[in-house]
Amino acid sequence: MTKISNSIAHRAAGAILGSAVGDAIGAPYEFGPARPHLTLAGSADDMTGNGMWDRGEWTDDTSMAVPILRAAAAGLDLASAEVHNRIVQEWATWARGAKDVGIQTSQVLKGMRGDDAAAATASARRVHEAHGRSGGNGSVMRTAPVGLAYMAESDGVAKVAAAAHAIAALTHFEDDARDGAALWSVLIHLAVRDGRVRLDHALAALPVERRERWGAMLAAADGADPDAFQHNGWVVHAVQAAYAAICAGGIVLDDPSTHTPAAFRRTIEAAIRIHNDTDTVAAIAGALAGALVGASAIPIGWQRLLHGYPGLGARELTRLAVLAVRDGRPDSRGWLTGDSVDYSTWSGRDATAVHPHDNGVLMGGVAHLADLPADIDAVVSLCQLGSREVPARIRREDVAEVWLIDRSEPDANVHLAFVLEEAADTVAALRADGKRVYLHCVAAQSRTPTVAALYATRHLGVAPEQALADVVAALPAADPNPAFRAHLAQVK
Repeated sequence: MTKISNSIAHRAAGAILGSAVGDAIGAPYEFGPARPHLTLAGSADDMTGNGMWDRGEWTDDTSMAVPILRAAAAGLDLASAEVHNRIVQEWATWARGAKDVGIQTSQVLKGMRGDDAAAATASARRVHEAHGRSGGNGSVMRTAPVGLAYMAESDGVAKVAAAAHAIAALTHFEDDARDGAALWSVLIHLAVRDGRVRLDHALAALPVERRERWGAMLAAADGADPDAFQHNGWVVHAVQAAYAAICAGGIVLDDPSTHTPAAFRRTIEAAIRIHNDTDTVAAIAGALAGALVGASAIPIGWQRLLHGYPGLGARELTRLAVLAVRDGRPDSRGWLTGDSVDYSTWSGRDATAVHPHDNGVLMGGVAHLADLPADIDAVVSLCQLGSREVPARIRREDVAEVWLIDRSEPDANVHLAFVLEEAADTVAALRADGKRVYLHCVAAQSRTPTVAALYATRHLGVAPEQALADVVAALPAADPNPAFRAHLAQVK
């Protein structure tokens, strides 16, 4: 039995967010030429959009994953016929108003003689028989949520593989499509569970007669140009291109020292440089890379703009991902399912002060969210919140929820420097857009003063020692933990 630790929750959220941001960043480039010199800044500017897709909007890849994610987040068995019926019905509802549906999936959904999983599977077989193949990459693009299921079960890997096979078969009859989905789901499952993956362990979940072939195909992708797999609408080339992008990004599956924010950004960059089905390859690569690096390695600028069907954003995807690995069990304080989080035992929740070096930034505690001044139109949250704590008048893209834990142990925040700098830079980006920002944690004692001081140092030219002293003077209860102070001391 696997204990669902904060680290597992962090990597689960990374898998879902990683897939969705790859999808959204890649969407404007879909079916275009290769872009070998394209670079990503790791900011909101990377979310360009185009005539079809808004900035930060995900495509059918993530839209089809959402029903699977919601079923897992409800604690339902992804291998059950009842869940498969539910997924198919949600896909059919989505497809009727979708901006884009994959060719093979569209044929299957339109050809159904009924509205349940059996009708979908039968339609998938007819499509396969009509064309002689059905190995499209649509079976893998939506697979990240399957990898989050059965996390606490001793036979979780086998159950993930079986569920992935069955869900892939709802639209894709061919063995390659189902094997690809099972393999990638198991890779994600192992990455989330253990923080590292041995490829042979994942391959062992495939039927024995097909393991060697898939192992050889991934070996051929290791070190290859992701754009070398030119038929990436085919599941095999899509998986190879995604794996090649991960390797090109510098991620080694079994080496956690390579699981860094920079490697994640480079992975997405490598995926979207290719031609043809860019967003799908980036979604597939982003899911596994995100599962290895965790949610806090994904740029906040990407997360802020992320959105899509059915009206969700990064915060909702994060909560659903954590619920999925918890088998649908909510936390006791309200973060995952409540309107608000219970911080009633914390003192100082109503603390508030104007930033000493920028009167367009208000610092404070969580309780002040309920009565923000009318001129505050952006929020940077450094603690867990319920779904309704940020005032509804503040736009989704002007809210950043930062995965930052107020503890000093090295494993508490595996990307601490990156996260603190991202939070400070997000305040600066919002201010540059003319926003007045509320920067807060629970009681403005450790996280808030650290980020406020770092903002002053990185963007206002204030020396680190002076910046922290000034912030502490404004927030007398402020006392950043030793790890936060150590980072501030290193800033130049």
